[in-house]
Formats: sequence, C-alpha cells, structure tokens
Amino acid sequence: MRWFRRRPEPEPEPVDDRDPGESAVEFWQGWVDFLPTLSAALGDNELHRVENDLCELVARLHPDLHFSVERGQRAIYALVLSGQEDPRLRPYTDAWRAVAPPEDAIWEFHDSVPPVPDPTQVTVNLGTKRIPLADVRVAVHVDGDVVDVTVYHPMLAELEPAAREALTYLPLDATLGERVAGERLRRVESVDVEPEGAVGLLRLREIVGGLG
Repeated sequence: MRWFRRRPEPEPEPVDDRDPGESAVEFWQGWVDFLPTLSAALGDNELHRVENDLCELVARLHPDLHFSVERGQRAIYALVLSGQEDPRLRPYTDAWRAVAPPEDAIWEFHDSVPPVPDPTQVTVNLGTKRIPLADVRVAVHVDGDVVDVTVYHPMLAELEPAAREALTYLPLDATLGERVAGERLRRVESVDVEPEGAVGLLRLREIVGGLG
C-alpha cells in the first residue's frame, strides 16, 4: 500500500472553478492513452517508472487528490482515489466515479479508500521502512454513534512527523474504509506507549460495525 500525490508547483493556478464533469472526462481520456504504458510497468513490477506520469494524470482531475494502485478485490488491480474526506474534493471524485469505464478482470476503481479484507495481513511502506499493520493496537472509546481512538504501533516513535501521521490514519482507513472512518471516528491520536485495554484492528472493525 503506497500513496502518491503530485508535489504542488509554486503558486499553483486555482482549479476549484473547473467543472468536475469535464475534469473527469479529461482524466478518463488520458487513462485510455496511458493504460498500455501503465500495464507494461505493472507487468515488470516497476510502478515507479510511471509514478510521475500517473501523478500528472490524477492532477488533471484535481491536484489535491491522493491515489494508490493496489491489488484489487474483484480484479487484478485497483485504482483508488482519495480526497481524504475533504468536501471540496467530493464533487471531483463523484464525477470521476460516475463516468468511469466498466470494471473488468484487470481493473476496479474506488473513489475512497475501501476496507481491505484483513488489515492485519497488510504491510505499508513508509520511506525505507516496511511496517506490518498486524502490530497496530487501538484504544477505543465509544460515545453514542461515534468513536474516539488512540493508535499505537511499536515503530511510531521512530518515524518522522509525516510518516507518523500516515501510520496513524492508514490502518484506520484500511480497517474501516475511508468513508466509514470519516463518519464514525471523532478524535484520533497516536501514542508511543500501548494504551491499557487496546485492541487489534479486526476488533476495532467489529466495534464500529456494531454502532447504531
């Protein structure tokens, strides 16, 4: 699981006044042209060859979007776009999904991070570190239909701030899916010492899934 975003140019031109539908059509037209190159890179297990080109393609839709190419659940690959629950970006991801081509045996498409079948089997790459999510522990406080969580991982204390933030939120999105996490998680923090009563990610999914 590796997330990308185009680095913004100095003083970028405003893009929010673009029509989301037109931007979505432009993306998919570029996708058709780019797909043979992407397929060749994936076939060689060298996605890095085309990362910059793919970043530019996603930026045609909106430069603030994040994206990832993953193993699919219904197809071989999944292209996942994420606005990280930013309401400014929802019209763009909605339009993108609305005009997406039909899924096939090779590609499936997601307009937010979907939950993975078993997050404890996932290893994320943060810089040079490979970090198994099986070691994530979460303290959970339920308050009505929302939850406050405290996230712990033995490697959190070793990470730079950006990577630490990623390791705080990526396990939650992988476990719950981005939209459910956005709806149900109220306060999220990370700690360097495992909290008393902390549970694993699959138990967190059970708890949140049981909310009314």
